[in-house]
Amino acid sequence: MLKSLNLCEFTPGEEIKNRIIEFKKRMEGNGISFAIIIQNVDLFYFTGSLQNGILFVPVDGEPIFFVVKNLNRAVVETSLEITPIKKDKDLKNILADMKLLRGRGGMELDVIPVTVFERWKNILGYDNITDASPLIKDVRLVKSPFELEQITKSGEIIGHVFRKAKEVVREGVREIDIDAALTAEGRRMGHQGFLRMRGLNQEMMSCYVTQGYSATIPSGADVPIAGIGITPAIGQGASINRIERDMPVIVDYGGGYNGYITDETRAFVVGEMKEIFRKGHAVAEDIIEDAMTFGKEGVCGTEIFTRASDKAKKEGLEDYFMGHGAGRVGFIGHGLGLEINELPVITPRHKIMLKEGMVFAFEPKFIIPGEGAIGIEVDFIVRKDRLERVTNTSMDVVYV
Repeated sequence: MLKSLNLCEFTPGEEIKNRIIEFKKRMEGNGISFAIIIQNVDLFYFTGSLQNGILFVPVDGEPIFFVVKNLNRAVVETSLEITPIKKDKDLKNILADMKLLRGRGGMELDVIPVTVFERWKNILGYDNITDASPLIKDVRLVKSPFELEQITKSGEIIGHVFRKAKEVVREGVREIDIDAALTAEGRRMGHQGFLRMRGLNQEMMSCYVTQGYSATIPSGADVPIAGIGITPAIGQGASINRIERDMPVIVDYGGGYNGYITDETRAFVVGEMKEIFRKGHAVAEDIIEDAMTFGKEGVCGTEIFTRASDKAKKEGLEDYFMGHGAGRVGFIGHGLGLEINELPVITPRHKIMLKEGMVFAFEPKFIIPGEGAIGIEVDFIVRKDRLERVTNTSMDVVYV
């Protein structure tokens, strides 16, 4: 019955098996004897289930998926063998009896709070534990054919939403009303409802609609265009600002299907745009076309950033490139997967070589202080000889 109620397919058993094998290879290479996975996204990645549980991965044995609840759902969702427990403290005796608590352990120390970490050391009676998160991120970096299929379906939702945006962007309509219409459209098309980010205080909504002044206000979020939002409790996203003629409306939308996130941006305008915005959009499109020609497996991410930055400088737009003043961000691309801030990140500093199967969002944007913002964001799959678009939606400005 559960399968029939789900829109999305469950993660295949062979997929789960291969992910754990790759993780164990990295554990062995880094002297980690066992790992305990408790963060939601990592748990889903390695089990296919998001039920309340703990995954124990010994480097030289079979993984054990301990489930507190809901056991019935977990049995259907995962291909792993399940060990039911009533509380997480039950792990200690089970693992001690199996003599699995030896050597150095690993946990996701980039996201686990100190109090949770200390509690787990007390539960296990074991404190030789190091950070396994870099190994997990490395495994997740290159997407499998199954994952790319989910990402493609996530991208299809974006296409539906952008087509809807052409219908709802109108003069006098509030940013938040456009946001509401587009969010509803995404949900009708199977959007999972929200996006996930890794890290403390990292929060992001699925839709950002901004125009004019509201598009130029920086926020605490590490994004070039954040919006003002409707409350300082959130401080980003659509505001009650009403759409004006001849000013680009920026729609930055994150698709979400079966856990997998896509992220693209398009510009809409009622009437015409000023020359500065037309020029900014043309340069953004040129930057993307250049990346598609130059980028492929074996290219360093820093080279892609430098080429983009040089084009912006050549066109006299360097002061507005990826933000203005204190609002400028240090990247032009970020990895996508189960989280919106995965690797690779495309910056002038991170020397990461592109590999086939990596997926990233590429977003050349220009913020004109006191005026507004313009830009494009597209998602790429790295192939051996090129960068492949995830969606087929036009990059052109949409005039309504």
